[in-house]
Amino acid sequence: MKIYYLISLVVVGLDQWSKNLAVSELADGFIKVTDFFSLFLAYNKGAAFSFLSDAGGWQRWFFTLIASAVSAVLVVWIYRLKQHEKLLAIALALVLGGAIGNLYDRVMLGHVVDFILVHYQDNYFPAFNIADSAISVGAVLLILDAFLQGKENRE
Repeated sequence: MKIYYLISLVVVGLDQWSKNLAVSELADGFIKVTDFFSLFLAYNKGAAFSFLSDAGGWQRWFFTLIASAVSAVLVVWIYRLKQHEKLLAIALALVLGGAIGNLYDRVMLGHVVDFILVHYQDNYFPAFNIADSAISVGAVLLILDAFLQGKENRE
């Protein structure tokens, strides 16, 4: 199971490295990469899609508590997985790495650094980061694993 904790650490490392790079290189604003992809430095004091970002400060500690609890549960869950539950382990490792990456920002900076901006013409998806991407991919893999397990159980 150590490999899955290593996956989480790699996600945290890539996330923090990319956020540090974004902070140092994007301080002056917006970089258009393609017609649908740009880099833009944003600080999110809330949760996904800036939920509760203007709540007055209490949300920092609320989301810190939630991310800490979820991370602890994921560490134990990964530890208890059976050898054949590889897809589930990868999914959980990605979610764990993403949660810790954003947790670090929230505790150390008071906000989460976002910098990836996907858009179509004047329609913009909220800015996100590597940690958010890992959580999203992990969530999709969790759904896939549940679907595959359900199919396996029916057969």
